[in-house]
Amino acid sequence: MEEAKNKIESIIKICASHDFLISPLIKKEYNFEVKVSKNSSNTKILVYFGKKGVKTVLQGDEKSSQLNELRSLVYDEPELIFSNSEIIDPSQYIGSDECGKGDIFGPLVVSAVFVNEESKQKLKKIGVKDSKELSETQITSLANKIKKISMNNYSIVRINPSEYNRLYTKYSNLNKLLGYVHSKAISDLLDNIECNYVITDKFSSRELEISSVAKYANVNFLQIEKGESYIGVAAASILARDNINDWFNNTVVNGISLGKGASIEVQRLAKMLYDKLSKEKIESIAKLHFKTFKNF
Repeated sequence: MEEAKNKIESIIKICASHDFLISPLIKKEYNFEVKVSKNSSNTKILVYFGKKGVKTVLQGDEKSSQLNELRSLVYDEPELIFSNSEIIDPSQYIGSDECGKGDIFGPLVVSAVFVNEESKQKLKKIGVKDSKELSETQITSLANKIKKISMNNYSIVRINPSEYNRLYTKYSNLNKLLGYVHSKAISDLLDNIECNYVITDKFSSRELEISSVAKYANVNFLQIEKGESYIGVAAASILARDNINDWFNNTVVNGISLGKGASIEVQRLAKMLYDKLSKEKIESIAKLHFKTFKNF
């Protein structure tokens, strides 16, 4: 821990000498962290400590010149590329994932699941893994077991198409909308349990809306590529997909079951229904920002 503290204090001095604004240093269970900024960009610097030694992590906009500058200042080797998959697995955390963003029809669903050492072992034992690797039957069975194992420490937020279309008009950006829904699912749990870590399957370089909320200042929000490798995120992906399945299984329009995804067949179905249904009805079953509808 002392080595990590010395490391981040050294980084703070370097950043200060290069005209970065620096927030107060925060100590958490597995790391020290600080936010630095220059102009309008913000980057979080985290120094982890644990059995694998000290690890420095930068979180910010991958396209920003600030992040590249910080890489050259912070890392001993400017070309070093950090892999988020190498971070320490917290003993307890909230994992979140979404389902439905690639479907023309149906809702967007985000689920968040709180896990600790006990529940993680139970989830591994029943075969929880990335929902994309599971059949629909397995999804249904596992979702019911996850809910029991987590003892109601989970949250599912479903944004049905009508609300989705309204929110998309407001945000005009899918990643911003996703950030809003993830933040809602996560806050539903954080407001009822004590937890210092949140791991989300990465969908954007932007930080989640919730990460800037003052009452969650002591929570470490991590967005990780291939986040389903974390059992809590995998469990969340299963609950989200199960909820999506429920919508599709119970939605029939003009005697037709709606298809998932955005294949040619689904696009043809969307065109046929668009021509037959009222605007209000089509808005209640489909995500209208898809290019499919712009071509009609």
